[in-house]
Amino acid sequence: MNPAESPRRRRLKDLDPLFAVRLALTVIGRSLTRMWGRDVMLFNGGVSFFVMLAIFPALAIAMGLYSLLSDPAQVAAQGEALAQVMPDAARMILQSELMRLSQAPAGTVSFQSGVALVIGAYAAHRGFKALLAGLSFIHDEDKPRGFVGFNLLALAVLLATLAALGALSGVFFAFRILGETFELRPLRGAPWLYSEWTWASVGMTLGMALIYRWAMSREPVDWRASLLGGVAAAALCLFASWGLGFYVEQIAELGATYGSVATVVIFLIWLSWNVNAVFFGGALATEVELAAHARRTPISPRPSM
Repeated sequence: MNPAESPRRRRLKDLDPLFAVRLALTVIGRSLTRMWGRDVMLFNGGVSFFVMLAIFPALAIAMGLYSLLSDPAQVAAQGEALAQVMPDAARMILQSELMRLSQAPAGTVSFQSGVALVIGAYAAHRGFKALLAGLSFIHDEDKPRGFVGFNLLALAVLLATLAALGALSGVFFAFRILGETFELRPLRGAPWLYSEWTWASVGMTLGMALIYRWAMSREPVDWRASLLGGVAAAALCLFASWGLGFYVEQIAELGATYGSVATVVIFLIWLSWNVNAVFFGGALATEVELAAHARRTPISPRPSM
């Protein structure tokens, strides 16, 4: 851009559709290059492994709490409803585990919940540490946090995520109960209010935007960049669920290759794709912030020879 251009001329140039498309493609290309860095795959594997390790202890903990407070079958029904955003083959693992825990004796589940609490807390904390480390690496953070600060940050993000999941689950089931049980007309006329896809999109977008904003870098990331990254991550996560389900159910029969472990393989692929989506959102937020900063920074004219 010519440094002698006036601010008005620059704004008019920004309105050029072709220029906006070129800029968007450039930012997306740089985001993909940043996400496909040589070491990012290591963070992806670490996050996927620890998430896999933490999911089933978390189910046992939930069942243990419900066995003390109410009917464990309720959490099984709620979990199956929320699992609708997962591919069918991956959903089978979650539903079968929920069914098994709901039929187990309450005392056994409560005892297992105590053991699962230790395993699940360790795995979840390590998973969030791997996630934040990967996002910091993608962001090219030049002032990483110290050992204590980084562990406390991962713990804070973990607790905030659990609280947000609980709140969103409560709102989701509240709308569903109001719309279906009490037959309220405004709610019945807007089925998207109690759709699991709606709340998964909203929760993912806001959650990842906050993580990109506050946890990816020591300095807060620009809000617009964080929100764009959150929207991209949520859209890609939901598209991964739909796309993987369509591929497995309509195109390829993975059971012919993997046999009885095909559902586990599909679940791991689904996890890996979702982690890649989260990392792409972080890369996009970084590149959008860099592009915005470059456009705000005036370019000093070269001295005449």
